[in-house]
Amino acid sequence: MTIAITGASGPLGRATAEYVLQTTDPREVVLTTRRPEALADLAARGVQVRRADFGEPATLDTAFAGVERLVLISTDVVGVRLDGHRAAVKAAAAAGVRHVIYTSVPEPVPDNPALVVTDHAGTEQALRDSGMSWTFLRNNLYAHMQTARIQQAIASGRLVSNGGDGAVAYVTREDCAAAAAAVLTEGGHEGQAYDITGPEALTAADLAALAREIGGRDVELVEVDDAAYAAGLRAAGVPEEAARVMTSFGAATRGGFLATVTSAVADITGRRPTALADVVRTALKGS
Repeated sequence: MTIAITGASGPLGRATAEYVLQTTDPREVVLTTRRPEALADLAARGVQVRRADFGEPATLDTAFAGVERLVLISTDVVGVRLDGHRAAVKAAAAAGVRHVIYTSVPEPVPDNPALVVTDHAGTEQALRDSGMSWTFLRNNLYAHMQTARIQQAIASGRLVSNGGDGAVAYVTREDCAAAAAAVLTEGGHEGQAYDITGPEALTAADLAALAREIGGRDVELVEVDDAAYAAGLRAAGVPEEAARVMTSFGAATRGGFLATVTSAVADITGRRPTALADVVRTALKGS
């Protein structure tokens, strides 16, 4: 059986590929990317590396040829990626792919204010309509992305949040990759949507407390509205689009759309998910 991973030169795709190669013959693995040269080391191990660009549908026909099971990793161009995702779904179906595992987002419903929701909901619907079997891995926010936030809070004595009392079940990218690799290689997950989460949901107050513990100093939690939060991000040099997306995640947090904790990582991979506190402590200890 030939299996494939898209976006394999990106962090999540690369991590997923490394897990897959622990148990799978490299000759049965196809990795697609816009930059094949970035995967030269894996090609040297016997993996098939193929160029695929969701913005160039002609590249997808050959990229998915002979593939039976596929991890479709969402691209990073928020707001303009849905057409590319649909093109990839169409090409996968035409190539005879039987099962697609898609990396989505928690609760991709109309009421969720996170700006990424429209892209993910549209891709999920395209897969439902495709005739292929599907599995949705609805990955929560990455734990490692909170490291710089907590480091800044320790330095400034302030942790700024627009998330209100809402909580987030932060998950590591490695746990997301391990889950994707397991679903890809083991089968038996068709028609399922899994919330891929860390072991607990944390509020901004919890993050401030963690910053106090690690930093050994007082850290004040400063709660602001969306406009003030976005303005602060822009003032710190965050690009406008990224600031809008980050602010929307705060709104989604307030609405409870990121708070669900599940046992999916342990159920799928057989290992316990890593806690955000452990990620942050390890990263800051080495900094």
